[in-house]
Amino acid sequence: QVQLVESGGGLVQPGGSLRLSCAASGRIRSIYDMGWYRQAPGKQRELVATITSGGSTNYADSVKGRFTISRDNAKNTVYLEMNSLKPEDTAVYYCNADGRYGSGFRFNSWGQGTQVTVSS
Repeated sequence: QVQLVESGGGLVQPGGSLRLSCAASGRIRSIYDMGWYRQAPGKQRELVATITSGGSTNYADSVKGRFTISRDNAKNTVYLEMNSLKPEDTAVYYCNADGRYGSGFRFNSWGQGTQVTVSS
C-alpha cells in the first residue's frame, strides 16, 4: 500500500506564495504520473496540475503562469509552487500518484489533503 502525505498549506495574503509538498511512502517500484487537485466548498474536485515520469506538465487554465509543479523522484515527492495567489485558489489541495509497488502491483493513491486559504 502506498501512502501520500501533503504538507505546506496555510493562510496567505492575496499575491503571496506557498509551496506544497507531497511525499509518497511504501514499497514503491516506480511512480508514473503525479498531480495536484483541489476542492473548494460546494465545488467538485478539479485538476490543478500534473507531471509525468518524463517531466511533461499540464496545468489548469486558471493556474497557468502562476503555479509550477515539479517532482523529486529520489524522494518520491511532488511539489506545487504557487505564486500570485488569489482568493479563488482557496481550497483543500490533494496530491495523487499512480505507479507500481511491491512485486509490481499497480497503485493509484490520494493524500489526505492540505488546506490553502488566501485571504487578507
